Amino acid sequence: MPQAGTQPSNTFFKPECLDFLAKLQANNNRDWFKTNQAQYEAQVRTPALRFIEAMAPQVNQLSPRLTAVAKKVGGSLMRPQRDARFSHDKTPYKINVGIQFRHFQGKDVHAPGLYLHIANEGCFLGAGIWHPDSKALNQIRSCIDDNPNAYKQALVQLSKAGFAMQGDSLIRPPKGFDKTHPMLEELKRKDFIAIKPVSKEQLLSQHFDTWCTEQFLQTNKLMSYLCFALELDY
Repeated sequence: MPQAGTQPSNTFFKPECLDFLAKLQANNNRDWFKTNQAQYEAQVRTPALRFIEAMAPQVNQLSPRLTAVAKKVGGSLMRPQRDARFSHDKTPYKINVGIQFRHFQGKDVHAPGLYLHIANEGCFLGAGIWHPDSKALNQIRSCIDDNPNAYKQALVQLSKAGFAMQGDSLIRPPKGFDKTHPMLEELKRKDFIAIKPVSKEQLLSQHFDTWCTEQFLQTNKLMSYLCFALELDY
């Protein structure tokens, strides 16, 4: 039995993971990160890779088209370095951990997928597609216009499970759609992603992988709908 106040040995993430991210936020420079690389490996990357490895068979059961790859580079764990080329914020490192189980036919992070975000300012699960290109966006909007009922069923499933659709939206109706369209607010979306908050207790809990799988299962109608709209298998 674990002692009081300690995390069970088969948890994936421990308080040290969030502690490291807090220290990185206060010391976001390459020299500090290089000096503390061993802590990053032990407290952040290794637990994340263990989580991805445990999730692989469960993700495959959700959909064999989704990938869960436990690799340091080029897998489901997103890299810690920021792309600051087009940002006013030039700090070199992300102060969060991002894990994505994306569709195997997708070429980048904008493909449909499932997502876990770990950060001190808030952890959450995500499902759907973030910042799709204009072609994909038009396909999704046309599908909602032609097949609204299945999309509405997906929204009901998400709401019951504690997910909420988030992301950017247009101010005006998208081109080709009337301002009186009954699904206008959904058609104005630029992101089709459902978010569910994850508490610190849930993140640090035993069998966090199983809990995540149960939550992701409640997003299957949205995921299958988006893949249908984009002519992808699911």
